Amino acid sequence: MKKIFALFLAIGMVTLSCSEDADDNSVANSIVTFKFTHNWDGEVVTNTDFNTIKFTNANGEMLSIERLRYLVSDITLTTSQGESLVLDLYSLVDVTEGNNLSFTPLSSIPVGEYSNVSFTFGFDNEDNSENYTDLNSASFNVPEMLGGGYHYMQFDGKFINSNSEEQGFNYHAIRAVDNPGDNPTFPQDTFFRVDLGPVTIASDTEIEVKMNISEWFKNPNLWDLNQLNSVLMPNSSAQIMMSENGRNVFSIGTIIQ
Repeated sequence: MKKIFALFLAIGMVTLSCSEDADDNSVANSIVTFKFTHNWDGEVVTNTDFNTIKFTNANGEMLSIERLRYLVSDITLTTSQGESLVLDLYSLVDVTEGNNLSFTPLSSIPVGEYSNVSFTFGFDNEDNSENYTDLNSASFNVPEMLGGGYHYMQFDGKFINSNSEEQGFNYHAIRAVDNPGDNPTFPQDTFFRVDLGPVTIASDTEIEVKMNISEWFKNPNLWDLNQLNSVLMPNSSAQIMMSENGRNVFSIGTIIQ
């Protein structure tokens, strides 16, 4: 990934700013863990809740969750001086299998007050153009006819349709694409930055990141699964709507130190 030295450069900048104080020539560091939790409008959701029609979306459709996994990358902490500490990493958070619900970057973080902690949902376009063997083996790829790269999210389940029948849905988020085929075009970026707000790093710290799954169907675009339930990857309008809804999905939770 492109920012491999960004964190170490930023730490060096922080260390340099502190070196002017003759009584403090070092910067204490903290190990930071990010814990991803999931809920449906406040009700905790784990993989034990999957495969049962028990959720109701904002459009009134009852549904189940059968698979949920998504990609986060470039976790960034912004100092009060506006400097960015970029953790050049990515993680496939797999709720279905219970994998990577919590992960700890190898790089430690200088203690202090941070005005914002953020991450990218999915990959930005540069990172999305690279090759990742672990994501390949997890079948997280996007077909070349749709521009290649990787999914941002795979969210699958069943819902009760307008005929009172169970029907599958595949709410898959990727880079929005038009003209599938040999020369696809990309009308609008659909990865997005999630800003969680300020955080204090005082010692080894666990930061909870909460996903309200119901928000994928809610705001600002009320989602009608009877109309938009499958073949969404080549539908650039649907991808843009997903991206817009996703900006309301994540929030910061409990911080443990």
